[in-house]
Amino acid sequence: MPATTETTPMLPGLSPVRGKPIVARFDGGLMSSDGGLLALREVELRLGIARRLAGCIHDTRAPGRIMHGLDGIIGFRMLMIAAGCEDGNDAGALRRDPMFKLAMDRLPEHRDLCSQPTISRLENNPGARALLRMGEAMVDRYCESFRQVPRRIVLDIDDTFDTVHGGQQLRLFDAHHDEYGFQPIVVFDGEGRMVAAVLRPACRPSGRQIVKWLRRLIAAIRGNWPRVEIMPRADSHYCTPEVLRFCRAGRLAWTSLFAGTCSRRR
Repeated sequence: MPATTETTPMLPGLSPVRGKPIVARFDGGLMSSDGGLLALREVELRLGIARRLAGCIHDTRAPGRIMHGLDGIIGFRMLMIAAGCEDGNDAGALRRDPMFKLAMDRLPEHRDLCSQPTISRLENNPGARALLRMGEAMVDRYCESFRQVPRRIVLDIDDTFDTVHGGQQLRLFDAHHDEYGFQPIVVFDGEGRMVAAVLRPACRPSGRQIVKWLRRLIAAIRGNWPRVEIMPRADSHYCTPEVLRFCRAGRLAWTSLFAGTCSRRR
């Protein structure tokens, strides 16, 4: 009997690059460890996050000498982080990687992607106002992901420890984790969708700092949904007099855990 050959179906639905189709199959062996970038490219084509963030930054470069647009630099940096290459120095090798080029809508033989110095200049370019605009743009993207305006949303506010491995600016030593790092605040809604994040030093935020940031977040949400009910929910160290006064004034239903006390009998 003739030997039967089992064919591996291809992955359909990939968008073409420069008019050339992309065919992804699973019978060619381990050709690249970054093949998942093509799936991320499809996500970015739908969401347009890199383009949205680039629109928040004022480009001070001479227009006639620009080789890489801001959206291209941000998109490349996003793919690097998603692939586990957080260090900007990795761009020196990845800018020539064919998978990264395809994910950035370039054929492998076309011009290389941006270099590490270009990425570093971009990361040091945005000021405080540009960073605020970028945060608001991500909140807008969150609101746009809903098919209809919800009646009520729950905002789960918490922080996480981000260990650093160098002398990064604003790093602090955290005794609980016994490490140097940052302590960014992240916000998810009650369904697990990410709403916002802010990078900050590894220390407990004061009540005034929390209110300042919470006011901007809620204003950005209500800029899209003026009548939505918002209920923030957080751990005990977010429950400060300043935060409670702010919630009462804004008619927000605040849910928080309280730290317990321990008494001893003698």
